[in-house]
Amino acid sequence: MVEKKKRQVAVVGLGPLGRACANALAALATRDDELVLAGMVRRAESLGRPFDVPRDYPVVGHVRDLPAVDVVLLCVPPEDAPGVARELLQGRIPVVECAGLEGGALDQYYADLNDFALAHRAIAIVGAGWDPGLLPMFTRAFRMLIPHGHDTLHRHPGVALHHSAAVAHIDGIEGALTGEYHGPGDAMQRYVYVQIKPGADFDEVRSMIEADPLFAGESTQVFRVENLAEIENEEGHGVVLERLSAESAGIHSSLQLEARYQLAPFAAQVMLDGARRIFLMKPGAHRYTLSG
Repeated sequence: MVEKKKRQVAVVGLGPLGRACANALAALATRDDELVLAGMVRRAESLGRPFDVPRDYPVVGHVRDLPAVDVVLLCVPPEDAPGVARELLQGRIPVVECAGLEGGALDQYYADLNDFALAHRAIAIVGAGWDPGLLPMFTRAFRMLIPHGHDTLHRHPGVALHHSAAVAHIDGIEGALTGEYHGPGDAMQRYVYVQIKPGADFDEVRSMIEADPLFAGESTQVFRVENLAEIENEEGHGVVLERLSAESAGIHSSLQLEARYQLAPFAAQVMLDGARRIFLMKPGAHRYTLSG
């Protein structure tokens, strides 16, 4: 029996996603798996070890400080992902990432990273998470099975989502939670729940949120709450995706996906799946899929 080649995996970034990836990799040590945690990388100015990462593995300031790395799971904030990904690909280190960009910014990022990876004969898997990643695949499958119809999507993310985190930094806000509703025609409505600091003016806070470029051109409603914990746990996420056939189609079909989950562990498992398959791919940046 041929023994599996062990692949040394580095986790770059130790936010919630990075810690989930590191712990998922460390758990594989007791199994016959090809992936091995080589170590974790975080910014040099904050090199202290988080309390909830594996203790038997190194935490360093740069990938080059690890003895051997075959692939990197890139878990840095979206605004840092392009630069870090390019540096790794320039060194021909395969990269698996799931930057939470949206719309045209996401498409442009994929195109630019593909050109850069091809230029350096390197490999990347992009969008290896929940969204981007698995959720769009469910949506495409539903649309294929019911070609004449419409979607609705209720998204109830936890406070770590990019939009929630951006709102939470506005003056006067103690904490924030952003949800989304996509109706027929993919029209989107954002719901922002904010916990206000003592003495802050809610109307001023609401005006600042509505003027924020992140919400520009979007329909946004802002609600004041006394305690965010009463709405949703910080780690909790939920999605309800429904596809209904059009009445004129003559066939009344419906499909529904309802999910309650913790985002970081879900996304970590998708990234590990990408790391297992990246070595079978040609140079370039490939969008994550479930196909082998």
